[in-house]
Amino acid sequence: MAERGWFSGDAHNHRAPAELASAMLAEDVNVALPMIDWTTVDTVPPALSDRNMKGDFGAQPVVVDPTHVWFPRNTEYEIFRSGGKAHTLGAFLILGHKERFDVPVFPLRRVSERAHAEGGLIDLEKHNWPWSVAIVPVLKPDLFELANNHHWRVEFGVRNWAVPAPAWMKLPGNGSGTDTEEAWTHYGFETYYALLNCGFRLKPTAGTANGVHPVPLGFSRVYVHCEGGFSYEKWMKGLGEGRSFVTTGPMLMGKANEKMPGEVFKTKAKQIFKFDGEVRAEHLGLKVELIHNGQVAHQSLTAPESRLTGTFKAGFKFEVELSESGWFALRFVESLPGGRTRFAHTAPWWVEIEGKPLRPRREQADWFVQRTEEEIARNTGVLPAEALAEFHEALAAWKKIQATAK
Repeated sequence: MAERGWFSGDAHNHRAPAELASAMLAEDVNVALPMIDWTTVDTVPPALSDRNMKGDFGAQPVVVDPTHVWFPRNTEYEIFRSGGKAHTLGAFLILGHKERFDVPVFPLRRVSERAHAEGGLIDLEKHNWPWSVAIVPVLKPDLFELANNHHWRVEFGVRNWAVPAPAWMKLPGNGSGTDTEEAWTHYGFETYYALLNCGFRLKPTAGTANGVHPVPLGFSRVYVHCEGGFSYEKWMKGLGEGRSFVTTGPMLMGKANEKMPGEVFKTKAKQIFKFDGEVRAEHLGLKVELIHNGQVAHQSLTAPESRLTGTFKAGFKFEVELSESGWFALRFVESLPGGRTRFAHTAPWWVEIEGKPLRPRREQADWFVQRTEEEIARNTGVLPAEALAEFHEALAAWKKIQATAK
């Protein structure tokens, strides 16, 4: 992969810094972002939390070798105690910032503005925490953890967790999105697609919580394309721009009109887009899907061309004409023995057609409004007025988006 300019990262881990170098080399993870600071209480700033990793790790990249680097300025707000009692809100991460965060989680806008002012990226973390979709308009996250720490190499183990999926997603299993590995994965897909359709240009990311969860470093990983060779700075820039794909196993590399994922195409009229690339995976039955505005537009059932070093390889080509603004992405889901699944998913390509804006689907916008209203009701009497005001601000933003739905 490095020969092609692709370099991997685990952008959410809790591995002890003293162990990171050996783990990164063993798993060939080029970039590791450990959560040095981590708070679980709404009134406790991460820099003052007793959950932090002990030690002074500085604020510069730590070079293991020329293509393996970890960075110490990463923070997790994962709030389980609110209003002085056990009351879960959820989590988000700040990656690659400059100074330790000495402020509590509320107001969210203060945290968001500071993170972005320092060049940090905000990761929404898992999609079905109670507050996850509600706070998006205020938090303004950059990243969506599509391959996350509930994707385990061992048997899927976190069932019936947090907020169940809405019925319109039509997920496999019991419909909750939390009962099987396949359902959990597609719950993440559908939530991500709905946010993209509502105009939030989140880029995919990946992490394992290795050090807390029983998952090897880099099992869920994000590959970022670094033109002209690797550097930590190039890698982080590419992560934020979406020059990337995430994976729990397969390799999925593609271009649209010769451009990498993350590209924004602007045009005044309809345009034809040509996609091509290849997928590599351990098992037969290779099917690559082209996702357009959250729905499968095309799929390739191309037979594998060859088997190289224990993996199968298949090429694919798609052509599609677009007359309205929107986005495309490539997706591949691999079926393993025993009913297990692994997947790869590219970041989107964006298409802006003058006078033809992207509009969300009605059920998607309605769900975001509903979830925000539910969070306001659940948090009333627990959170202070300043915090509740941000949920009301988010609700107003969601209702404005809802008014444009089709």
